Amino acid sequence: MSTSSGDPLAVVAVHGVGYRNARATAEHVRAGHIQSWTRHLAGGMGIEPARLELDFAYYAHLLHCGPTVQGPHDTDELQDPLAKELIAAWLAELGAPQPVAQGALTMPLRYAASWVAGNFSLDGRLTELFIRVFFREVATYLADADSPARTAAREEVAACIARHRPRVVLAHSLGTVVTYEALHAHPELQVDLLVTMGSPLALPHGVFDRLVPAPTGAPPARLGVRPAGVARWVNIADPGDPVAIPPRLARAFTGINEELTDPIHPTFGFHHAKNYLSCKAIAATLTPYLSPRR
Repeated sequence: MSTSSGDPLAVVAVHGVGYRNARATAEHVRAGHIQSWTRHLAGGMGIEPARLELDFAYYAHLLHCGPTVQGPHDTDELQDPLAKELIAAWLAELGAPQPVAQGALTMPLRYAASWVAGNFSLDGRLTELFIRVFFREVATYLADADSPARTAAREEVAACIARHRPRVVLAHSLGTVVTYEALHAHPELQVDLLVTMGSPLALPHGVFDRLVPAPTGAPPARLGVRPAGVARWVNIADPGDPVAIPPRLARAFTGINEELTDPIHPTFGFHHAKNYLSCKAIAATLTPYLSPRR
């Protein structure tokens, strides 16, 4: 493990779904994830954790949309119309048969989960739980462009970046959406490198069409754009990650400098942040930034 000297690399990490902890304060949750994300990132890069100065932009508590119900009737628990619309768009992009994709608006969640689990060789129960949590939080964030929850989440991310002044921002899953909007809302924030991991930013008829600022141009050539303060944008996706659909963002956004694919885990861990943080693509992307700015 490398122990070379130099100023630590300043990083801001932005999480995805499933991070809310009703039993702890936001500051306590944030502190715990600073330690875990630093450990996974340093381990993957082969450096001492002291080489990293990582802050964690925690916003999950700002998107609270009620407890996740678990029990004999939880397969029908997902009632949010927008969540169902997002699932339908997601299934269509995954290549689900038309009756399955269209039926996502009315069918119980277990059928969508069953198709995804079977197609990706996943555990059906874990897939169902993941779909429920993921699409509830994404729908809560995207429901209204000017909602207090959406504004608060992106302002929390922007405030963390302004406070920590990182060279690198690492954003995962839904966090890539929040970060993209936060950096556009605050063009004064300067970031040397933005890394998006397992990102759903380009999901057509779902996430992409609800972004702020809205993509410009006439369909099908509408495009989003790299935030003005970002010098370099690298996108990383596990080729088997069904959240990163489509896995390459350059077809939908200008200003992406590099697209990398890296199998981060052989089973359900394909989307876990810890596996992205530890993968070879992240290490190769971040290692040059350990050197001081020139």
